[in-house]
Amino acid sequence: MERITISGIGIAYELFGKPGAPAVALTPGGRFPMDSPGLPELAWALAEGGKRVLLWDRPNCGASDICFDADTESVLHGRTLPQLIRALDLGPTAVCGGSAGSRVSMIAASRDPEIVSHLMVWWISGGNIGLMQLAAYYCGEQATVASRGGMAAVASLPAWALQIERNPKNRDIILAQNPDSFIDTMERWAGAYTPSPISPVPGMLPEHFARLTMPVRVYRSGKSDVSHPRRTSEWVHALIPHSEFREPPWPDQEWNDRSGYAAKHGSGHFAGWPALAAEILEFTGR
Repeated sequence: MERITISGIGIAYELFGKPGAPAVALTPGGRFPMDSPGLPELAWALAEGGKRVLLWDRPNCGASDICFDADTESVLHGRTLPQLIRALDLGPTAVCGGSAGSRVSMIAASRDPEIVSHLMVWWISGGNIGLMQLAAYYCGEQATVASRGGMAAVASLPAWALQIERNPKNRDIILAQNPDSFIDTMERWAGAYTPSPISPVPGMLPEHFARLTMPVRVYRSGKSDVSHPRRTSEWVHALIPHSEFREPPWPDQEWNDRSGYAAKHGSGHFAGWPALAAEILEFTGR
């Protein structure tokens, strides 16, 4: 694992494959780290296929620094990824991701389309239930705990345990926050998940989708998937008229089965992602 500072934020990352090869950046969902089951396996498969692969821990994830200085957490991630790609001198890079990683990938590509050669997304979070769940999980608990026990209580939340274990500096970052300002930030970040009648993806307006002029592939979400509704993937495809729309290489219940397993074992949401390797290689090889 390597580290680099991007706009004052320490970012942990790992590169696979030969330097100078066409690059692919993979972004997972949730606040899960880059070594979550399925991610390294997919990275190695792509590297064996001739790609230079970037895995990274987003701010607030894994061993990277925690940061609350952004309009929203997704924007924080989306602005960091192109900067990271440029700092590592990877050249035009295929940006790929699922769940929160799909949102981050789209924001990154819309902010800096010149550095993104291809865009490939799946499990796009959306819908009233899906987005309200995100607001409650990522922001509601944090603000409530801060209001009751201050930042020491926030630092003790299980949600930050891995980040503090892998990067002890993160506890100090949390404790340095003013509780009232932190609660205001969580209110703002939660508001970003408010379902919109004009866009399916928080942080993306219709004009942002128009900037996605690179080759784009969108994978259709499962009919059973409440967190990443099928209609959200269809709406994203409609907003990017030149995008390809494909069925994923896994069964309809993939998200439900993987998240059920992860709830018991702590990880495993992305264990099926290596099934995308051949399709990523084909699409990005054009």
